[in-house]
Amino acid sequence: MREYADDPPVEETVGDALRDAGHTVATAESCTGGLIGSLLTDVPGSSDYFDRSYVTYAYDAKLDHGVTREALDDHGAVSEPVARQMARGVRDQAGTTWGVATTGVAGPDGGSAETPVGTVYVGVAYAGNWGSGDSYAAVTRRELDGDRLAIKEQIARTALQLLAGELESVT
Repeated sequence: MREYADDPPVEETVGDALRDAGHTVATAESCTGGLIGSLLTDVPGSSDYFDRSYVTYAYDAKLDHGVTREALDDHGAVSEPVARQMARGVRDQAGTTWGVATTGVAGPDGGSAETPVGTVYVGVAYAGNWGSGDSYAAVTRRELDGDRLAIKEQIARTALQLLAGELESVT
């Protein structure tokens, strides 16, 4: 599961950055099925910054963790609004500094003309100090190539890279 890993792997560098900043993270994962949480916890000492991961694969699971029925009905599970709500929802439910969410199509089936296999939306939500107005959520769309396992690894590592970039922008 390290075909797409940098040296050092992003799970180590983002973990160091979270620890140095005194920040915490939680994840809500659909298409990655818990892989982001797994990568984060591969790093010794990750309990300093990693709180929890929800695998919200089904529509009902997404509803249970902060996604509205309207977002799912109007935009579908693989969409910017759903990724945004998932990231905000896990951040707020866990009470962490950061929420990271993934929703996409890992394949080999399930794609469409608008959302081909390999499409993913990654949401990263930041909790600023109360009353500061600094809280936000950013969503990025990517289209990745490969078989199901390759796409899942690329999505998980992309999500951690996006978290690293956002973390750098606020510290």
